[in-house]
Amino acid sequence: RGRLELEVTEGALIHNVEAAFLLLDRLSRSGIKIAVDDFGTGYSSLSYLKRFPLNRVKIDRSFISELDSAGEDRAIVGAIVSLAHALGMEAIAEGVETLAQQRWLATIGCDQAQGNRYGRPLPHNEIVTRWSSGDRQPAQGDRQTANVLAEAPS
Repeated sequence: RGRLELEVTEGALIHNVEAAFLLLDRLSRSGIKIAVDDFGTGYSSLSYLKRFPLNRVKIDRSFISELDSAGEDRAIVGAIVSLAHALGMEAIAEGVETLAQQRWLATIGCDQAQGNRYGRPLPHNEIVTRWSSGDRQPAQGDRQTANVLAEAPS
C-alpha cells in the first residue's frame, strides 16, 4: 500500500475537472499517490493544486535546464518548491543534469530530483532483461530519482 504513484499532466486535469477530481480522490483514498507532472508548462492553476488530492509536484525540466544562468527560472523553481511544501506536497525537479543544479535545488529544499545526473534512461530490452532475471533494483548510477539533500555532495 502506498507504493504505486500515478502521474498526471496539468492538461489531463482540466479536460473534465469534476470527473478528474472524483477519479483521483478515489485513487488517493485507496492508497495510490498522485503526482502532477510537468508543472508550470500548461494550465498552471493554483486552484488545482489546492483542490486535487496531490502528493507531489514535478517541476518541468524547462525550468531546471536554465537554473545555472537564468534568475527568472530560479525564482519560479523556488516559488514552486515553497508552494508545494506549503500545501503539504513534495517537490521533484525533472531534468537535473549538473552538480550545480543539484546543489542549488538542495539549498532551496527540493525533495527529489530526476535526470541524467543520476542515470540515463534504459532501453526497453535492458529493462525487460533486468526484470526477467529478478533484478528489479537499478544498478548504481541508473537511478532516475534521487533524494536531492542526501545526494548533494557538500
